[in-house]
Amino acid sequence: MEDVLDNEIGMDEVFADGEERTRESNEWERLAARLHPGVSVRLPLSRIPSRFYAHAKRAFDIVFSAMGLVILSPVLAACAVAVKATSPGPVFFKQERWGRAGDRFECWKFRTMLVETPPDMPAQDFADKAAFMTPVGDFLRRWSLDELPQLANILRGDMSIIGPRLVIIRERRLIDLRIPLNAEAVRPGLTGWAQINGRNLVSDEEKAFLDGEYVANMSLAFDARVFFRTLAVVASRRGVDRERGN
Repeated sequence: MEDVLDNEIGMDEVFADGEERTRESNEWERLAARLHPGVSVRLPLSRIPSRFYAHAKRAFDIVFSAMGLVILSPVLAACAVAVKATSPGPVFFKQERWGRAGDRFECWKFRTMLVETPPDMPAQDFADKAAFMTPVGDFLRRWSLDELPQLANILRGDMSIIGPRLVIIRERRLIDLRIPLNAEAVRPGLTGWAQINGRNLVSDEEKAFLDGEYVANMSLAFDARVFFRTLAVVASRRGVDRERGN
């Protein structure tokens, strides 16, 4: 009798798990249709990239970030001088972020907000972000120049050129949404699939879906696609601020 009950309980768990997977699949399909209308996409699924891809991706990260730091050194210097000359406080803004497999690391950016700004708050959550912005902060953000110090994070191995969104510690809901989609299993990126598909204009559910979609489609060709589309998005400045509708 106990064996029968155990079997019934086990079957209930199987059915419950199956129903949950069906709901998740339906939700993914809904998000896919909204984000990529009329386009057939691979839904987020567990996928382990090849060893060749992993080594090639890391080699590209090292070479690209090192070259970027050297070639863009005049731009980096100009940004540092502009930040220091227009507002009191440090040149760099350092903040703890979620890394690969739940690890945390200190992310570097050029400071774009005043030193009295409430810490660890996503930029889109400010009621009046302009009141906390430095004189050059808006310009740096619009052209994504504030992100350039993250090339050092990439060189150290904290990040990758292409990867899931870089998430601050307070965005726990977004992290929880990404975990079932394996978006936490790889290094976060300087840019990524979510950044070129809405950036700050999409919901947390959509961000998580796009990050999971990237993980499900990882390849050198897909990374190249994201990289070149990033150049177009930065040039157009789409999706920088939700309230501006860019």
